[in-house]
Amino acid sequence: MTTVSSLSANDQRLKSLAEFRYEMRRFMSFSEAAAERYGIATQQYQLMQVIAAMPEGQDASISYLAERMVLKHNSMVELVDRAERSGLVKREHDERDLRRSLVRLTPEGESVLTKLVEEHVAELAPKCDPLIEALKNLQQLALTTAGSNG
Repeated sequence: MTTVSSLSANDQRLKSLAEFRYEMRRFMSFSEAAAERYGIATQQYQLMQVIAAMPEGQDASISYLAERMVLKHNSMVELVDRAERSGLVKREHDERDLRRSLVRLTPEGESVLTKLVEEHVAELAPKCDPLIEALKNLQQLALTTAGSNG
């Protein structure tokens, strides 16, 4: 069995990144299938997460949502349109700036989100150790690389 310490630095980085990507992809594959079971797209689930997890005092503007989901403004508008047609979110006018719309979860969106979060936590619980191990290996390599470059 090959250990991390017996590999070249580049091989270590490659193997650690590949393992981390594998563990993340397994979880994302589950997430995609779970969202599909509820008849929604993965991005709609992610949108609902961003809205529900916003910091206190933060408005769910299209710009904020686009930033948090790393999407362009026009792509976020289209995503919100689809989620609104699916009954997951609704737009409200911003009382402080009538040019802006704010996005809120509907009761249906909250219900679907609650169920999906429960499923995701249950799925993730037994997979935490491999993800944490992959992250620790990457962290160790990053610190070693930073120390040798410093």
